[in-house]
Amino acid sequence: MFKNLYSFVSKVRVSIFVLSIAGNNFVNAQQWQNVGSLPNVSAGGSSYNNLVIDNVGNYYLSYYDVSVQKGSVQKFNGTSWSYVGGNAGITTSYATFNSLSINSTGTDLYYTNQGSGLEVRQFIGTSWTQLASPTTSTINYHASAVAPSGTLFTYSTQSSGIVKRLINGTWEQVGNAGFSNGAAFAEMVIGTNNKVYTCNVASGVRVYENNTTATASDNWNLLGGSMVDASSSGEQYTSDIAIDSNNNLYVAYVSNSANSKKVNVKKFNGNMWEQVGNAYFSSGGVQHVAIAVTSVGKPYVVASRWENDNFLKNTAYQLDTTTNTWSTFGGDFISDGEATYNDLAVDNVNNYLVLAYSQDFTKVKRISLTPSTTPACNNTDPGNNPGDLGCVNFNYRGQSVTYTTVRGTDGKIWLQQNLGSTKVASSLTDSDAYGDLFQWGRWDDGHQLRNSTLSSTAPSPNNPSGLNSGNTIFYSAAYNSSSNFWSGGATSDTWNAVNASSATATNGADPCKAIGLDWRLPTVGEIDAAMTAENISEFNSALLSHLKLIPAGMKDYSGIFSPGTRLYLWSSSVSPYTGSGQHLYISGFSMLSNSASRDAGMSVRCIKDVTASLGTSEIKKITVGVYPNPTNGILNIKTDSEISTVNVTNIVGQRLKIQYSNHQINMQGLPNGVYIVELVLKNGQKISKKVIKN
Repeated sequence: MFKNLYSFVSKVRVSIFVLSIAGNNFVNAQQWQNVGSLPNVSAGGSSYNNLVIDNVGNYYLSYYDVSVQKGSVQKFNGTSWSYVGGNAGITTSYATFNSLSINSTGTDLYYTNQGSGLEVRQFIGTSWTQLASPTTSTINYHASAVAPSGTLFTYSTQSSGIVKRLINGTWEQVGNAGFSNGAAFAEMVIGTNNKVYTCNVASGVRVYENNTTATASDNWNLLGGSMVDASSSGEQYTSDIAIDSNNNLYVAYVSNSANSKKVNVKKFNGNMWEQVGNAYFSSGGVQHVAIAVTSVGKPYVVASRWENDNFLKNTAYQLDTTTNTWSTFGGDFISDGEATYNDLAVDNVNNYLVLAYSQDFTKVKRISLTPSTTPACNNTDPGNNPGDLGCVNFNYRGQSVTYTTVRGTDGKIWLQQNLGSTKVASSLTDSDAYGDLFQWGRWDDGHQLRNSTLSSTAPSPNNPSGLNSGNTIFYSAAYNSSSNFWSGGATSDTWNAVNASSATATNGADPCKAIGLDWRLPTVGEIDAAMTAENISEFNSALLSHLKLIPAGMKDYSGIFSPGTRLYLWSSSVSPYTGSGQHLYISGFSMLSNSASRDAGMSVRCIKDVTASLGTSEIKKITVGVYPNPTNGILNIKTDSEISTVNVTNIVGQRLKIQYSNHQINMQGLPNGVYIVELVLKNGQKISKKVIKN
């Protein structure tokens, strides 16, 4: 471990972007295979392995090389391993603690090691160049990472935990010193949101956050406000951090004695650390933990068992996203003996999970991440029956993604998942399905990410034209209405510009246009019609509907609140009375349309414009009988077409709860009067009948 770079490279984790196919799971190949023609990569004994992969699929490996008692770096070019720079041993002396990182384009490779302070070397072209040292003080634990801008950052035990960046050959302090109470098992990642995240063990596993542009006066923040979890301490009871392409953070660690020192994984959901899969899932105590995550957020973990007769053999685990449980991946054990200093990375170019570890020598093995039988998306619209599925490919945040589409009971084509999510929702607390939280009128400029920076300072001017090409800051009111994003918005404002460059002071850019010009935000009327058609009254019925709506919470001046219990969904409509944005609100017991200040962060669900939801050849004359009418309470339905949904409303338009089964509507609990019975047929057609109850 003791490495990490920015999220384009695995662990640093992502080398290139792969298609995210809704519902896509991975199945293991037959076995782990050696990377290269020989089982051993190092010339002799080794320790402190670091593995990174560039954006064209080259593997880089650093380790302490006992054969020369120096640090060595090798490269695998797809066929064989060779020393980077031509020779083993690039340091002047010992390098039992070292780190390896690479920039997003794979052109600049950095190696750091404990030596005369913290030594830093850069490889460009054919040779290594030693750079200025961040510190000449004695250090051991440290990590390095490269920001999206190409700037190198280091994190070390100097001053009880300090981060520095290299600018024009000079090291600058990032945030306050001593923030992490040391840097045991130091790890660091930098996201595309220009946030720096450090991870270390100090009375529990702790993750801290700051900006890449932070000065020495900008304090580090403990992410989530508390430690990730209690953990074991000691030389090999390690922790590790990974980040996916949506800047979601994952931490793997060895739990404390109370939890039998088993491995566990947690994820930051934008507000707090939440459990990933079943807790403490290894079959016994472990050491030497490492984690890697694919671009679409599928985590893998490796750990070495130290109990019984399995002394330090290593095992890989994968998360089954269907059952939300961990299982072994590629067999019970990978090594045939003691395996230490595990490091894990994802090769997205060639679709492998890659593992480096020491077993007398450094060994590197990989296993195929073969896609399941889910077919590739061909951008086919759903069929004409409610619930029929399709898919669409598009670019979102610079990544090619595939989303599931669905034909709603209203006859419209919808995304079946929120914009910014990685999957269709499977439960109310399925955080991978939550997606991003947009402010009304804003587009994909990074502000919508769940961990974006909060600011009470409004842009100037305080509307879309004040953002120019974009701004990753999430503007929050903090009870001050004058700070609302787009404060003083008029009822004539719109949110339908095709891209950021065409946004104006009165027309925000529609983020759904990233899918295609025929996609857009729905109006509040379209949302209301869909809720009626799907018979949605609270969040359980919303999740069970064809649209698979999920309560992703809302973001305001205090951060994200109520994920898993409240659903907020923006429409493109403005309140005709206040100029606020109109939205859908669903809780555990109610559903209504409402309006809110434009600075609120809410989910976005896109709808597609189609010439006609149903072709004329698919509409036939349907015979429907509703009797007896008038009725004393039991209404019989006779039709030659399958019924999808039944809705009953009173004369003022209120939808009422009724029971429908075996082609009978039970209206016995309703007062006498006139009602409208709406039948939604399987082909999407709607038929309404006026019924009198007496």
